[in-house]
Amino acid sequence: VQLQASGGGLVQAGGSLRLSCAVSGDIFSINIMAWYRQAPGKERDVVAIISDGARPTYADFVKGRFTISRDSAKNKLYLQMNSLTPEDTAVYYCWAEIQDGDDRVDIWGKGTLVTVSS
Repeated sequence: VQLQASGGGLVQAGGSLRLSCAVSGDIFSINIMAWYRQAPGKERDVVAIISDGARPTYADFVKGRFTISRDSAKNKLYLQMNSLTPEDTAVYYCWAEIQDGDDRVDIWGKGTLVTVSS
């Protein structure tokens, strides 16, 4: 499985962006997908998680503003981000946990930079 995130850019505070993550490879091995972010000088944090049959979960700092979704037909993962603030500035990464036999493997895509100006 390979992941490729896109859609980042510069946006003013209060604006919106939609990130996309293209998924290729053995998509049927995917258990869970998520978006993470890493701000300058900070650790990488989970933003939102989605898995089949379960309600998406969100970090408290994005609840009510961000929406994660997955289009299996297009092999895409999305993150709709609304009401952006400068604190949302970070590199955003898509992530998947895949099943490889009896093992669970983490797959990371290259990040996409989101910059929110005040």
